[in-house]
Parts: sequence; C-alpha cells; structure tokens
Amino acid sequence: MIHYSHGVAGEAVTIYVPETDGDLRTFMQWARTKPELALDTETTGLAIYSPNYRLRTVQFGTEREAWVIHWERGGRFREAAEWVLKHCPRFLIHNAAFDWLVLDAHAGVSLEALAPRTTDTRIKAILIDPRQPMEGGIGTGLKPLSAFYVDPGAPDTQGDLTAVFRSLGLTKATGWAGIDLQHPVYNLYAGLDVIYCARLNPKLDAEHKRLSIKPALLEYEHEISAMCAHMTRAGLVLDMEYVDTLRRMLREEEAKYLTVAARYGVDSVNSGAQVSEALLAMGETLTERTDSGALKVDKAVLLGLADLDREWKPIGSRRPNPLAEAVLRAKRAGKWVTTYADRFASSVDPNGRIHPTVNTLQARTGRMSISGDLAAQTLPSSDWMIRRAVLSDSPDHIVGSVDFQAIEMRVLAALADVKKMKAGFVSGGADFDIHMYTAQLIKGAAATQKDRKVFKGAGFGKVYGGGVTTIARQTGAPESEIARAISAYDRQFPEIKRASSRWQREARATGLVTVSATGRRLPLDRHRMYAVVNYQCQSAARDVLGQAMLNMRDAGLLDLMKLPIHDEIVFSAPKSDAKDIAREFERCMSMDLFGVPVVAEAELGGRSWGSLYGADY
Repeated sequence: MIHYSHGVAGEAVTIYVPETDGDLRTFMQWARTKPELALDTETTGLAIYSPNYRLRTVQFGTEREAWVIHWERGGRFREAAEWVLKHCPRFLIHNAAFDWLVLDAHAGVSLEALAPRTTDTRIKAILIDPRQPMEGGIGTGLKPLSAFYVDPGAPDTQGDLTAVFRSLGLTKATGWAGIDLQHPVYNLYAGLDVIYCARLNPKLDAEHKRLSIKPALLEYEHEISAMCAHMTRAGLVLDMEYVDTLRRMLREEEAKYLTVAARYGVDSVNSGAQVSEALLAMGETLTERTDSGALKVDKAVLLGLADLDREWKPIGSRRPNPLAEAVLRAKRAGKWVTTYADRFASSVDPNGRIHPTVNTLQARTGRMSISGDLAAQTLPSSDWMIRRAVLSDSPDHIVGSVDFQAIEMRVLAALADVKKMKAGFVSGGADFDIHMYTAQLIKGAAATQKDRKVFKGAGFGKVYGGGVTTIARQTGAPESEIARAISAYDRQFPEIKRASSRWQREARATGLVTVSATGRRLPLDRHRMYAVVNYQCQSAARDVLGQAMLNMRDAGLLDLMKLPIHDEIVFSAPKSDAKDIAREFERCMSMDLFGVPVVAEAELGGRSWGSLYGADY
C-alpha cells in the first residue's frame, strides 16, 4: 500500500493507493461502511468518445482520507472500483455530468444508475454565486471554491500537474495520457480532489440554509443535468460526405473574400487598424471606439456598414459597403471551417456521431450553452450551411424543432405584470404578434412593417438592455426615431420601468442580488443595475424551458431529444409518427406563467437539421 500524507485546513489527511489484492480488500471494507463518498476520475482528456480515450483512475474519499484506484491496471482494481460504484448509497461529485459520462462509457456503470445517487457540488456552488472570479465571484471550479470555503492554501492541482507535465517533456494536452500512473504528484492530487469535495459539501449546505435556497431548485438542476448528459451521450449523427464538401466550400469562400478585402488594402481582416483605415478612405464615418481608444470595427459595426441585420439579412437603409461585407464573410468562413467543419471531422466517433456538451448552468442567469463538438448557440438562426451536416438518428427519422413563441416578451409581460401586453397575449391566440400589436397600440391601425421592426427593437432593448445606438444599428432606423419609439413604449407599458426600479431597490437591499421567480440568486454589477430586467427575463425563460424539458422526459420523449438551444428543442422522430410526436412536444412546452399563456410551435424537416433552415435534404 502506498500512502501520502498532506495537510488540509490544519489537519492531516491521507491518500491511499492500493497495490495488492489485500490492499483492495481493505479499500472495499472501508467503502462498505460509508453512506456517502466523494467521487472523481482521472482520464486521458476531455474527448470521452474518441477512439483512444482511457479511464485511468477512480478515486473515492471522505473529509480525511481518499483511495485512488488504478482502473487502468484492470483485473481486481476494476472489480473493486466497480463494486463501490454500484453499491455505495450516495456520491458527491464536482461537475458530475463529466464523470457520469466517463463512467458510463468506460466503466460499465450507467448514467441512469449514478445520477440519482449523486449530489453535484458545482451545482450547489452555482446556486450560491454563479460568477467567475473576473466577474467578482468566487468561481465554480473545485480549486477556487476550496480555497474560499475550506482552506486558503488549497493547491491548484491542475496547475501543479501542468508543471509536472512540462518537467516530463509533456504538454497540457498530452500530459493526462502520458504521465506515469505511479507518479506521486498525480496520485496525491487525485486523492486531494475528493477530500476537498467532501469538505466543500457541508460548507455549501450551510450557505444554502443561510441564503434560503430552495431544495427543490437544487433537485431540479440535478434532473436537468442528468437529462442533458443523456443527450450528450446519445450524440448527433453526421453526414461525413457533406462535412468534407463543407470544409472545401468554406475554405474557398474565405479565400474569395480575402481577395476582395486585399483589393481595398486590407491584408489581414483580423487587423482592426487596417480595416478602419480602409473604411475611412472609402468615406465611411466611424465614431465608436474600443477601451484602448481604437476605432471600433467589430461585427456589429460591420453589419451596419454592410446593410445587414443580426441575421445577415439586408436592411435596405443604405448602400452596402463591399469591404465591410468582405471582411464579415471572410472572417465567418474562416471561423466556421475551424470551429465547425474541421472539428466535426476530427471529433466524430467510430459510430459517426459527435457528442456536444450541454452546459446546463453556463450563464449567470442559468441559461444553457453548447460546447465541445458543436457550439450550436453561436450559429446564425437563418443559416443552414453548418446544420446541414447534422442528421436525424436514422434514415427512417426526420429532424424536428419545437420553439417557444415570443418567449422573451411573454416572460417580460408575466414578471412585470404588464397589463396591455398580458391582455394581448391572452386574447390574441397562438398566432399573436406582440410587435405588430405594440406598433398598432402606438401608431394606430395603419402601422407598417417598418413600425413593427422599430418597436420590436425597442422591446428587445427592454429585455436585453440595448441602448438607442445599438437598436438603431440593428434596425437601420435613425437614433432619433429609436429614442421616440422607446419613449412611446414606456408610455404604453409603464409597468416595465416600475418593475425595473423595484427589482433594483430589492437588489440593493440584499447585496446587489436579485432573486428570480424560481428563487435563483442573480448577482448584479453595481455599474449595470439596469441589467436586472434582462437577468430576470432570461432566468425565467430558462426555467420555463427547464420545466418543459421535464415535461418531455415525463412524456417519454427524452430519447428523441437531441439538443436544447436558446428557447428551442431539436429532436429526431420516426417519419411515421412525426406529426403526433411534434404535437406532444408542443403540449409539453405549453403552460401558464403568471396569467400569460406560454405557447410553442413545432416544425418538421427532412433528414438533416439544415432542412429546417432551407437545405434540400
């Protein structure tokens, strides 16, 4: 038996590394008496479903001792770890979804068996404070949390191991697979992680009690996490022939628009100085500046100059600047080929699938994001090119999508109790257009589509915190017109400003924290208190989606669900039953929110996800 001693918060702890059958029997006897154990794994990296991926160690711990089991050695080592994984009543895991999927894929212990027995300390911590250190929070990683709650001297295990990797001639990417299984630093820190996790948990419990965080909210987040892990495990089928074509097309498009940009003297489309200088020489006026004082030529500015809205559709407010469009399209093609097409080709598993990671508590408001093999939420909502690569689960399935209708405005009406908005949603039916309704309230029955676009911008400005300049750029309307529209909006819907003021007052009385409708704590920044409307609405919209997902699971639809993206669920369904399944998805997403009907609409496509956006397959 190898063992290491270490000090944690002034107390001696011990890490054991079994070497013999007798050592393993001692480990199992120890584990048999524990009603709850902290659990962690060490692996060769993050790509769980790649062909050469390996589970190296499984470690179990309490507040004072840990056992590091060398799974990689096989035989009795695997048997001992597997027995504890299957028989221990409860586990504490930090960032549980990752370890669930590792153990499901490489240890024969299913997600379904582990998730109901798990408490995720990362979820607990996020419900206390979701901010990262650069935002003024503690952070959500085990190291910063342990340093704050358990021991200020808690070591940065990954940082120290990275230094060890370098000393061995390994990189951060190759070190996890290449370091010797017996390396003392590797085993010491593997054991310390579960000890810190075990010590962190009661500290978080005390904070939950102090802050009156609802146990139901914690349970709900664990259920959402398990559902999203299920989707990650299932993955998405790729059309690899199309992926190869896509890679070639994007490189050709990038080269084409780089050539156009070069004609205007821009050798690098990533050089803001070159782009701004060329635009000024073409007679354009640039007024916005970056924090460093340089003229701003970011995506938002270039879209305006190219006469394109956020969805890359023509606005019709000016003559498009060819350089601005060339820079935009060259950068997008270059980004798409590396972020999507090349990643598809390199990360596809032996079964022809990719496995995007669903981050269930990514934003401060609790909104989800997709990362890893597919950063789905960054795709333009009107473009099919990348989505065309993703197929339904089998040739007899088609891809569908179910999306909330005007969820941001419905949530705003519900939370702020906006009387006229609520009346419109209640009486308007499933096809009700809140933005035209608003335009007609303000401009009369003769309101135009242009009016609708302006008041839509004003409404989204209320939800997302966009100012006059931003809304003007997005809509193509003059700033003076946007300013008048916002004033008129406030006169028609005065409850929004009143709700914002109330939420800000409440937040100032509770340490700059606003509490959502579901009890979620949302820290505000002192210089951006106006963002309280955005935080309240985004958080509530996320939890409406979360409740809809639970409804879908309870209706037996989980195996058909592929991804949650923004306020939408993408699914794969048998052609023969697709219409009935789509109606069931709609039913699961329909509910009442404080007197406002929340409704959803499903759309069915063809074999590819891109078919929902105009692709012909």
